[in-house]
Amino acid sequence: MPLSNAIVAKTGPRSLLDRARVNLSALPIPQLTSIKNQLTQELQHLTNSFTQLRAAQAKFRDCIKSIKDGIEKGGKVEEGAGKPILVPLTPSLYVPGKLASTETVLVDIGTGFYVEKTPPAARQFYASKVDDLGKNLKDLETIVQGKQGNLTVVEDGMCIVCWDGWDGLDWTDRSCDSITAEDA
Repeated sequence: MPLSNAIVAKTGPRSLLDRARVNLSALPIPQLTSIKNQLTQELQHLTNSFTQLRAAQAKFRDCIKSIKDGIEKGGKVEEGAGKPILVPLTPSLYVPGKLASTETVLVDIGTGFYVEKTPPAARQFYASKVDDLGKNLKDLETIVQGKQGNLTVVEDGMCIVCWDGWDGLDWTDRSCDSITAEDA
């Protein structure tokens, strides 16, 4: 079966069905349109997830930088009790404050819970989060590329199905972008 006439759908690494083959030339245009719309929605969702993971990774990197620049200088914890600092209330709103201690920092471990850690332990915690997110981003990128490939195959299949129905017509004037259910 040629690549342009089949789609290989990955349903996930832990799925019962690892791959399913569908003959695109046997499907009507409305069903192909439905598949195309579903793949487009999945790609939008995955792309949004990718963006959110990248943003989270950037925030964790900022936390590491804040610990290095604000508390540790030259790899050593600096004495800075009473040192003036800006405390973030939101990403764009900061209020002045004073550093109570440089021996420990509060680390947001998620869902509103904070844990006291030493600056090196906090940096290590955030570094592991950055690494974990990096691995998740690579996996997600592979999935996005697979879905994008499936979408391209479906769009090509729609062109083939429509072109097969245009026997005797000059289809060189038509583009795949103009295919509708009425063309079938």
